[in-house]
Amino acid sequence: MRSAVAILFLIETCLYAIASLTHAGFVLEGHEHRQAMIAEAVITAALLLGLISLGLDRSWSRTAAISAQSFALLGTLIGAFTIAVGVGPQTTLDYITHGVMILLLVTGLVWLARSRSASSLG
Repeated sequence: MRSAVAILFLIETCLYAIASLTHAGFVLEGHEHRQAMIAEAVITAALLLGLISLGLDRSWSRTAAISAQSFALLGTLIGAFTIAVGVGPQTTLDYITHGVMILLLVTGLVWLARSRSASSLG
C-alpha cells in the first residue's frame, strides 16, 4: 500500500507545483496571484518532504506523512476560505482546483490514519 500512498503524494505534489506555477504566471496568463503562489510552493515542499519520508520507511515516516498532509489541508482550507470571502482569486479554475486538492488530501489522510504503522504502508 505504501506505493499507492506514494503515488497519491506524488500527484498532490505535482498538483500544488502546477498551481504555484500557474499563480506565478508561467502556466496560464491571467491567474497571477503572489500570495497563492507562495502558499502553494510551501505546500509543495511540505508534501515533497512527506513523500521522501515515506520512501525512507522509518518509524516516524507515517507521522511525517500525516503532518505533511495535515499542513497541506490546513493551508488549502485557508485558501478556500479566502476565495469564499473574496480575498483570493475568484476563477472557476481556483474553485475546481481547491476542491480537488481538498478531496485528495482528505483521501490521503484517511489512508494514512487507517494504517497503524509505517511498516503497514509497505
